[in-house]
Amino acid sequence: MATGHTDPKRRDRIIDAALDLIAEEGLARVSHRRIAARAGVPLGSMTYHFGGIDELVREAFRRFTDHMVAVFDAHLAAPADRDEAREAVADLVHLMSEGSQRDLVLTQELYTLAARQPSYRELTQEWMRRSRVHLGKHFDPHTARQLDALIEGLTLHRALAREPHDRALTVEAIARITA
Repeated sequence: MATGHTDPKRRDRIIDAALDLIAEEGLARVSHRRIAARAGVPLGSMTYHFGGIDELVREAFRRFTDHMVAVFDAHLAAPADRDEAREAVADLVHLMSEGSQRDLVLTQELYTLAARQPSYRELTQEWMRRSRVHLGKHFDPHTARQLDALIEGLTLHRALAREPHDRALTVEAIARITA
């Protein structure tokens, strides 16, 4: 196995392995040993790169929230007017609810942690703030806040429903909030 000196991406692999493990098996199954095995690194690399499992999990969720903000940015950077922004929000809801189950599971795992631990609540608050910045390019702050909650709610409902609602309902809900 490579040493840390010749393996500059080791820390990133550990973080990615932690996210994969959380998404596939749940936070309760996360351990230094399981993450190290998944990342293909010596167990000692875990304590070399992170002060403990909590630091690693926080860093992993920080990376995840950066990814989700980038998804928001990709959808909300292009619209030229309010109508295009509404369509972009609808696209975002459907992409997130029909797309990666990994992202859906990681979101819910993070929310559960945030409900119990203030440091994770701060991370989710920062994520929400950053998401609203992108929504705020097209909508006033109160509308952006409502849309942020709508996006999360509709995404979860669509992802978990046996018969997810169609795009027309999503568009109607967005229109009501942004009227």
